[in-house]
Amino acid sequence: MMKYGHKAGWVERALIVLAILWGMATICKVAGQEHTHRTYTPTREHKVVAITILAEARGEGNKGMYAVAAVIAQRAFERKRTPEQVCLKAYQFSCWNGKKLKDLEHLLTLPQGKYAMLLAKTVKRLSRDYVGYANHYHATWMKKKPYWAKGKRPVKIIGQHAFYKL
Repeated sequence: MMKYGHKAGWVERALIVLAILWGMATICKVAGQEHTHRTYTPTREHKVVAITILAEARGEGNKGMYAVAAVIAQRAFERKRTPEQVCLKAYQFSCWNGKKLKDLEHLLTLPQGKYAMLLAKTVKRLSRDYVGYANHYHATWMKKKPYWAKGKRPVKIIGQHAFYKL
């Protein structure tokens, strides 16, 4: 007579023990490994959008940077363009006038760079309502308003930027 009863019962118990040992070995292996993160390499579009946000509003805090990103999102939506195309269109964002990506890439190393990159990665999903669906803005400290703002009333003022829906 076998110690554990019939032969089939012994096989079942052996399989259970093997499964437990295999599970424990797997847990030990995973626990012993260092947690590794995949390195994120920003796309050109993300860099362009993040740099635009930083160049235009890095001194305005998170609310101001979000507002500029929302304008980029609104323009991309209205014009059926990519956020990168919106940012690089001639004379739309003064930071790009006569500049190339390599000239402004250093802005990404600023403390605000991580937040700007987060906004850039999610720009198409931002709340455009945050700025009243504005597609234009200017600094409130400008002595002379841009021609397109004359006679217009801003839909929002956030920090030192006035936002317009034209």
